[in-house]
Amino acid sequence: MKEFWDERFSQSEFAYGTDASIYVQKVLPQLTPGKILFPAEGEGRNSVFAAQLGWKVSAFDFSIKGKEKADKLAQSKGVKVDYTVQSFMQEQYEAEEFDAICMSSVHFPPNIKTAMHQRLNSYLKVGGYFIIDAFSKEHREINKLNPAAGGPPDADMMYSIEEIKTDFSNYEFIELKIERPHLKEGFGHVGESSMIRFIGKKIRLN
Repeated sequence: MKEFWDERFSQSEFAYGTDASIYVQKVLPQLTPGKILFPAEGEGRNSVFAAQLGWKVSAFDFSIKGKEKADKLAQSKGVKVDYTVQSFMQEQYEAEEFDAICMSSVHFPPNIKTAMHQRLNSYLKVGGYFIIDAFSKEHREINKLNPAAGGPPDADMMYSIEEIKTDFSNYEFIELKIERPHLKEGFGHVGESSMIRFIGKKIRLN
């Protein structure tokens, strides 16, 4: 999998464009800037946007090629992102270090999905916000008809509302819904999609 992403991010064009996702552009300006984490941040489009809003930004991904693109994007925008090369289940941050965690088009293998949610939850302060903008399980059928729509090949890596409710039971659900936007994000996300949109406020440790 790492080889796939290194190859995708090695291309001169940004796979998903340089603009933050539409949902990230909508949500982050509504929050007071603090310290934010972007897991599996790829080429940096969302983390750079957050830095431009005044957030103190950390990000990680296991692709060195993604980091190289993200560093160039941050430099071009005159902002700084603390971007490290780390893999899922090996990333290391302090307990309750962040005021917000934002996952845009991040999809975990099903065998570690809940465990990764628990790990990320531990990095977020009580009162902090968890944002998810990811493909719903319904998107798998869309992807079959239009591969350009992107998304993981396995529906188990995608999200359902029920999974969010189970894995984030210690959160107040500010927003949790499925939307069907038409995406135009680089060459990686093009066409109709089915997206889970989630904003949760952490109200207790677990």
